[in-house]
Amino acid sequence: MGERFDAAVVGAGAAGMMTAAVAAQRGLRVVLIDHAERLAEKIRISGGGRCNFTNLGASPTQFLSRNPDFCRSALRAYGPGDFLDLLRAHRVSWHEKHRGQLFCDDSSESIIQVLRRECEAGGVRWRMPCAVRAVAREADGFRLDTDSGPIRAARLVLATGGMAIPQLGATDFSLRIARQFGLRIVEPRPALVPLTFDAEQWRPYAALAGVSLEVRLSHEAAAPGGGGKRSRRPMRAEFLEDLLFTHRGLSGPGILQISSHWRPGDPIRVDLSPGRDMAEALVAAKAGGRQTVAAALAQVWPRRLAEAWLGTADAAGEGAAASGGVDADELAGLGGLRLADAPDRRLRALGARIHGWTLWPTGTAGYKKAEVMSGGVDTDELDQRSLESRRCPGLHVIGEAVDVTGWLGGYNFQWAWSSGVACGRALAAG
Repeated sequence: MGERFDAAVVGAGAAGMMTAAVAAQRGLRVVLIDHAERLAEKIRISGGGRCNFTNLGASPTQFLSRNPDFCRSALRAYGPGDFLDLLRAHRVSWHEKHRGQLFCDDSSESIIQVLRRECEAGGVRWRMPCAVRAVAREADGFRLDTDSGPIRAARLVLATGGMAIPQLGATDFSLRIARQFGLRIVEPRPALVPLTFDAEQWRPYAALAGVSLEVRLSHEAAAPGGGGKRSRRPMRAEFLEDLLFTHRGLSGPGILQISSHWRPGDPIRVDLSPGRDMAEALVAAKAGGRQTVAAALAQVWPRRLAEAWLGTADAAGEGAAASGGVDADELAGLGGLRLADAPDRRLRALGARIHGWTLWPTGTAGYKKAEVMSGGVDTDELDQRSLESRRCPGLHVIGEAVDVTGWLGGYNFQWAWSSGVACGRALAAG
């Protein structure tokens, strides 16, 4: 017959452990199942080993979804302050690093141990490592065929996350089970991921690998509409963050942010000198200037970038990888000219190019390099207060497996905590 539980939670990551702890501490008999040998590896490696576990500014504004309001209820009921209260209770210290991003003073292991102790306080039963081979619906709940034998539960929680970082054991388990029970899926894709370019088109920039600078990145595309269609209303995303050149394309916080908005065929726009009018600055520097245009840019950018960006045909506006609506003839050979000899119109064209460098990525670095998966179970399928399926009562989907994707900077962990608590409370409420 197998053991019987009030709730079976599949996935012992951030969202899964939070759900199990909350439900068990409210009196439910809960089993937590995970196929991994080591607990919560994604938490362990996050934030360079210190876990960017939330963001003080977390609100629905920083989440992408076909229904941007879906996450509002869970975030309101359990926000960053609530999670900080939990850490205080366990005497875990933290610090703010950048724009509301909170990290452990010690290590990510502190977060894992908090969640483990919370589960133990409620008497959660562990099945780990233990793979779930099949799931079936029964009259009084669900039957799970696992490596440790059959398990029956009145309610089932899918908390295995998405497909990002498969080398740590990530799979599409939650999506497969959701599909099995008829839930619609928003097409999953890598998010918070480096962008790549055609190798030949990117060749002039490959030598810049390792160069980093602060830029303003923007993307504009049609916004998702109802019924799985995309409306024609423009949706603009913009981030002021660091950009990093790589051998295959671009990375860094700014690119990871914009990648969640990017779709194949879309361009991205890069302002290489945000907050400064480069056209006016270059024209003003002409008076008495003996330096070249490239040398002048090297005072603002890393020298390698100034020389390579001005010295390639693509930087002059040719090719599909990069352009900017500027006449290539105005920029050709400009880098070697002395500022004093450069016509104002050419410097202004260069300034326009600097503030509006337009690039056409050809792909992403994929799930192996992605921090999260975007897309997932359509929010229309779930109750926003309980994360329970509307068409399959008793089935809940939480965390990354849901079509709710946060910005870089601790937002996705906050969604894990918020959705996990919402689900755990709903399980206990019956």
